[in-house]
Amino acid sequence: MKERTLALAGIFQATELVRQAANHGTWSGYAASSCLHSLFQLESDSIAEIYGGIARMKLGVETTLAVLQGDSRYTESLRYAVSLLQIEKKFRKSRKFQETVGSRLADIASQGIELEQHEREDLQAHEISKLYTDTVSKLTPRIIVSGRPQYLKSERTVDWVRTLLMAGLRSATLWNQLGGGRFELMFGRKKIIREAESLLMS
Repeated sequence: MKERTLALAGIFQATELVRQAANHGTWSGYAASSCLHSLFQLESDSIAEIYGGIARMKLGVETTLAVLQGDSRYTESLRYAVSLLQIEKKFRKSRKFQETVGSRLADIASQGIELEQHEREDLQAHEISKLYTDTVSKLTPRIIVSGRPQYLKSERTVDWVRTLLMAGLRSATLWNQLGGGRFELMFGRKKIIREAESLLMS
């Protein structure tokens, strides 16, 4: 249940960052780095390792708690998460897209090693944005990100929005692999809330 809750938090960390970027033009850097990190960890010993540690998942765990407790401020984050869970089912059935994403992420992971962290991450986000456009954006329902036009016209913001959606899809895949599903969200809510609260205290 702990690992399943972390995977769900991974979805909500990504979608809450998308909401922040689209509406404010800024987003939590440490949380975004964790999402980016998760895209390059294709084989790990634990779910926490995929995200770079539980501490880096604080935003996602807090958002998961808020959504499950009915906080209306996170409606957009929830809408994006529901769409990602729907897209994940179709992505799972497309071997072609899976192979394309896997091979190109492996290439992107090694790019910009000589750069400073923020420059490297921006470069990688730009490449992942192109990958998202070539693959995930062709699946339905297409995710329509709402926000302020001045931010959604910024190439860097758009790059990161698409990268975060890709990371959210990665977490949705993990959630599914760990046995998560609609039934779990509907009837296992109290267990997830308890687990999320304990993760915040750890």
